[in-house]
Amino acid sequence: MTMRSLGRDLGVEAMALYRYVSGREDLLEAVVESLLDGLIERVEAAQTTSWQEYLQHVAHEIRQMALANPTAFPLVVSRHPAAPWLRPPLRDIAMVEHLLATLCERGFSDDQAVDTYKAFTSFLVGYLLLEVSTQVENVAAVDEPMNEGSADIPEQDTREDVDFGQAPHVVRMRDRLSQDHSEAEFETGLESLLNRIENTVSH
Repeated sequence: MTMRSLGRDLGVEAMALYRYVSGREDLLEAVVESLLDGLIERVEAAQTTSWQEYLQHVAHEIRQMALANPTAFPLVVSRHPAAPWLRPPLRDIAMVEHLLATLCERGFSDDQAVDTYKAFTSFLVGYLLLEVSTQVENVAAVDEPMNEGSADIPEQDTREDVDFGQAPHVVRMRDRLSQDHSEAEFETGLESLLNRIENTVSH
């Protein structure tokens, strides 16, 4: 997608689009924000009573969004989050803060909350990308950013416009969130899967 091709599809000159967005990258970020818009409000409206129910509701909300937008969901996964140590699809500071705070309120330690966040997001990304791939012909990582207009090209650094003032749990756990334990997480996830299979077979 280019701004020129989008303008052509909308029946306007490409330059007319720059009244609303600063370029292609800005537009793609807006798409992601639109897809995730209202997630916290819907989760809160569910009034869950346990951490299990809370995570189930978040997962179902994300899955519903992914299945309703199978060609756009890879953007949620591949666009750089607000900070490099946050993980898609829960890539918004406010949503991550909501999740960490909820887990802590229900007895999780900081380490347990971060480990849960990482395992939960890894499951969502892996499963939902696989699921949406059955609905569209080509689900792949988004191509390299195109510098059209004056849009900022997302990098791995934390975005300057991110406000951590309303995210005390994220700030407190930032070091833990940024630690890379990918190998251990993979082994833990694999072990959990094998245990689940074993329990199913034994019954």
